[in-house]
Amino acid sequence: MSGEQAAQDSGAAEGGAHPVWDVVVVGAGPAGASAAHAAALTGRRVLMLEKAELPRYKTCGGGIIGPSRDALPPGFELPLRDRVHAVTFSLNGRLTRTKRSRQMLFGLINRPEFDNGLVEAACAAGAELRTGVTVSRVEQHGPGVPDRRTVAVVLSGSGKRAEEEVVYARAVVGADGSASRIGAHVGVKVDQVDLGLEAEIPVPASVAEDWAGRVLIDWGPLPGSYGWVFPKGESLTVGVISARGDGGATKRYMDDFVARLGLAGFEPSVSSGHLTRCRADDSPLSRGRVLVCGDAAGLLEPWTREGISYALRSGRLAGEWAVRIAEAHDAVDARRQALNYAFAVKAGLGVEMGVGRRMLALFERRPGLLHAALTTFPPAWRAFAGITRGKRSLAELVRTHPIARRALNAADRA
Repeated sequence: MSGEQAAQDSGAAEGGAHPVWDVVVVGAGPAGASAAHAAALTGRRVLMLEKAELPRYKTCGGGIIGPSRDALPPGFELPLRDRVHAVTFSLNGRLTRTKRSRQMLFGLINRPEFDNGLVEAACAAGAELRTGVTVSRVEQHGPGVPDRRTVAVVLSGSGKRAEEEVVYARAVVGADGSASRIGAHVGVKVDQVDLGLEAEIPVPASVAEDWAGRVLIDWGPLPGSYGWVFPKGESLTVGVISARGDGGATKRYMDDFVARLGLAGFEPSVSSGHLTRCRADDSPLSRGRVLVCGDAAGLLEPWTREGISYALRSGRLAGEWAVRIAEAHDAVDARRQALNYAFAVKAGLGVEMGVGRRMLALFERRPGLLHAALTTFPPAWRAFAGITRGKRSLAELVRTHPIARRALNAADRA
């Protein structure tokens, strides 16, 4: 059944003039699929809108840490390409040391397979999906909005259809990535923008075998930068990230990194780049009946720029609170539910982001100190392993471990 037909069959706005969905989710990445799954589980009418055709490539290392695993839909089977039991750390190619764990630290996935699986889980829960459609804007007031409980989601005309199309919803979740149009509507503000470059490099079996079960993290030459190698069977995902502002320096780091690893002779199947955007502390998470989550809200870990766990967790919260907003009969109640969503995000993910900012500030000044701690101080390695496995969060570590707390406090004073 098409999305339009499902909407016509399942409900209409007051007065019967316009079919209305309970929740419309813009974007079908991990955040959007998680939001749609959570909302659809309640039995509400949920529509996902995605501009690309699925599955589609996404620039991302593809590391699934413990918090990501814990936020997956029940019964979801991860399409793992490798299981990581060892991490090799280097300081701009020097002082290389490998740390190992008997337990799996985290898993590695390819994003097209992972994202598509999440979308299928959302659809199995009852959500509808439309791909190949672009949302140009949302409207909460004006002649195009039939009543105060309704949001108009305006789709751009495409192909032979030059005219716009409008989809109506009681609540909207923006999960349309770091360049989000829904985020612009909400007024999301960012205070950290980073440039990531990445290549998918097919390698011979002998090279792949050398990397199996092990990742490399290289603390880079630019402030706050690092590089990674993630093995995924017959290919390696190789990338670097640093603050936006000097793309040439980031590109040189990427080229030097690949050459240093002995991988320059292999032709990448994909070379890509993207910007990650991290929200400011006072950035809004809602406007009226519209919520944002994941990259659209600027939710990611500021130090590592890890975003999948933030997308899954914030998406689930957004889906749950979007249902409550859809049930709200007036603006006051809708605002109350939106504030509850913001509180839930800030109380969990916001606290973690605050510690991540402090870690980034320390890392920018003293990358060698961090490298030495992880490679020579067993409690630091155990803490790293515990965080990747999901046994504890970075915020919990700082709150409960005196040494970590004193180190960050000293860095703050410096």
